[in-house]
Amino acid sequence: MPSRRPTRREVLAMADVPQTYAELRVLLQQQLPKLAAGQQRIAKVLLDDPEGTAFRTIAETARVAEVHESSLVRFATLFGLSGYPALVGLCRQQLASDAQLVRRLEHAQQHTATGELFSAVVEHDSRNLTRTFARIDHAAWERAVELLADAASVHVLGLRKCFSVAHLASYLLHMVRPRVRQIGAVPGLLVDDLRDIGPGDVLVVVGIRRYTADTVRVLDHARRGGVQTIALTDDPSSPLAAAADIAFYVETGGVTILRSLSAFTSVTQALTTAVAVRRGTSTRAELLTDESLLDAFGVYAESAPVLPGPVPADLPGARENPSDRPGSRGSRRAASGRKRAQP
Repeated sequence: MPSRRPTRREVLAMADVPQTYAELRVLLQQQLPKLAAGQQRIAKVLLDDPEGTAFRTIAETARVAEVHESSLVRFATLFGLSGYPALVGLCRQQLASDAQLVRRLEHAQQHTATGELFSAVVEHDSRNLTRTFARIDHAAWERAVELLADAASVHVLGLRKCFSVAHLASYLLHMVRPRVRQIGAVPGLLVDDLRDIGPGDVLVVVGIRRYTADTVRVLDHARRGGVQTIALTDDPSSPLAAAADIAFYVETGGVTILRSLSAFTSVTQALTTAVAVRRGTSTRAELLTDESLLDAFGVYAESAPVLPGPVPADLPGARENPSDRPGSRGSRRAASGRKRAQP
């Protein structure tokens, strides 16, 4: 007699009941594509706003998720929990320490915001930075630093509004270690760039809602090829968070429809600094090589060599000044001036 296929509830019941919010988050990310529409809305509320859920009643959460209160109870039991209070308990357990810090900041800002643009920008970015670094798991951070420092090669991808973050990450990382490149930087050649990604490498992807399809596809391709992956994204319900080996959630709240990337910049700089410290003398050698090349090519105005007299004709990019040609009016004036200056 053929065995009966277990239901989703039975499959989830076979797994360990989540004891922490981190365990619940992993389960939700794994099951999100398989859930019904209403269950997906509940899961996204729990993933994207655990702080709010920790202080909402069942009626309030049901209204936010656009479901009936009984759906929340069934959702909790689906994951082996006793009911909605158990879901709230996991959220409160996770956020007990950093929620207090964030709320103190928000309370103080209520009395200082003036409504002017500069004040609003400072207010939002301060909150973004506080929430971003409060949510970073230290063990995951150390693992990401280790991967970025020791990988054979590092590849960075961010498209559309995340392109600038990817460019900054690849530029800074390449300053402190070799073999770092930004993929997808040349239009139409993203697929060609994938040929050079293989086992032993690390792929860093950057994406915020709305997530570009190419970024998601490249991440899935890299994972199937045995590449270690790190995602910088905005929410735990992001498709990048579910697929990456390590994910960091970066707050992007802005003053208007334009989302802020300030916290992305800060996380990128902190990661690069940590990688440089881990690599130690190797990073020092990389920086010394960079400085030598920068000086040799006079990249910066402060170090560019000053060339006395006319620009040498054989210097790349130099143009001949017509007044310097023999017989020209300018050269005749110069010669006449030199004769008059003789005693």
